Amino acid sequence: MRSFRQELWFEVPNRRGFVNITPQVEEAVRESGVTDGLCLVNAMHITASVFINDDERGLLADYEEWLEGLAPHEPISRYRHNQTGEDNGDAHLKRQIMGRDVVVAITDGALDFGPWEQIFYGEFDGRRRKRALVKIIGQ
Repeated sequence: MRSFRQELWFEVPNRRGFVNITPQVEEAVRESGVTDGLCLVNAMHITASVFINDDERGLLADYEEWLEGLAPHEPISRYRHNQTGEDNGDAHLKRQIMGRDVVVAITDGALDFGPWEQIFYGEFDGRRRKRALVKIIGQ
């Protein structure tokens, strides 16, 4: 059994954004040498997420609009969390909805995706460096 760990670092310049990280995860799978196993990718910050979906600009815009409707950033006074001096109460809720991590099977040395599936890093309180963990196990 092999085990491989890599951190992917991001600095999204805006408060919110989505980054397709599939190429970086595919490269990690190649570097790992694992041909049959599992790949975990998880956000290492409580205001960011990792999720799988289609890389289609309209869908990503729909996510932005939908999430802002569910947990609007302003007014920041609506969130008790922000009474601690923060202004990111909405980001914690958005992360909860979008999820912390994904697991993808590795078959024949490649991510075993369904049609159109891509891995995304979702940022909900950006403008500073954050990371995602890639952990690969298998043989």
